[in-house]
Amino acid sequence: MSDYGPLLPVAIEAVARAAEDMRRKPPGALTAKGDRDMASALDYEIERSVRELLRVATPDIGFLGEEDGVSGSGEMQWVLDPIDGTANFVRGIPLCAVSLGLLHHGEAVLGVIELPFLGNRYAAAQGDGATVDGKPIRVSQTSRLSEAIVAIGDYAVGEDAAAKNRLRLALTARLAEYVQRVRMTGTAALDLAWLAEGRLDASLTLSNHPWDMTAGIAIAREAGAQVVDWDGTMYDVNSSVTVGVAPKLLHDTLRLVWQIGPLVNESKLTSS
Repeated sequence: MSDYGPLLPVAIEAVARAAEDMRRKPPGALTAKGDRDMASALDYEIERSVRELLRVATPDIGFLGEEDGVSGSGEMQWVLDPIDGTANFVRGIPLCAVSLGLLHHGEAVLGVIELPFLGNRYAAAQGDGATVDGKPIRVSQTSRLSEAIVAIGDYAVGEDAAAKNRLRLALTARLAEYVQRVRMTGTAALDLAWLAEGRLDASLTLSNHPWDMTAGIAIAREAGAQVVDWDGTMYDVNSSVTVGVAPKLLHDTLRLVWQIGPLVNESKLTSS
């Protein structure tokens, strides 16, 4: 077992409780988070519950939640998206997830993602491999873009949405020319989990929020995926975008991303 493996049981417990809340409870009141973005009352309830559980179980590890921000400090930090895909969840679309990751000096080293309405739980600790429902998983061996199914992150809303969406639309157009199919699920955690399992061959998100990415990146990397920034450098918490891909497709996928390079520079890749 790796140095991080002993922390998996508490992460799994936290995520399992959150997923059960999603199955049992309604979204509740919605709070606007700017233009066309929102959080549900259940987002806040789950985040506060998980924060407290982890504070008691791992008092020396800090916490970052999407809704209420940072508490605690230390070399390691839990990172939670209580409901990734809130818009889907509110509408009864089953593509949503609880996503809990662990950063150590800014590196994603552990992740647990549960898909409450699809019945799957993905988990990984650095050095121990990745699993779904306790069974080992690996990325796909797809080697041709023409055979690849690629997920792209949501289109942007809020400030500078038009500029950000020029990038997303340009990338979608380039992908549509070359890959077998393009998908938009509305949840980055699910995209990265499915990349790890080989259901998807790439997951391209033109933003980088740690609560969206940390758990999925830990899982995808342990399953053998390459996860990089738009310029091909190793992904970290300061990266502009998140390119996760089966290894045999890395070069060709990056080549498509680079074709929208002028728009990348123009937009400065502000996170959505």
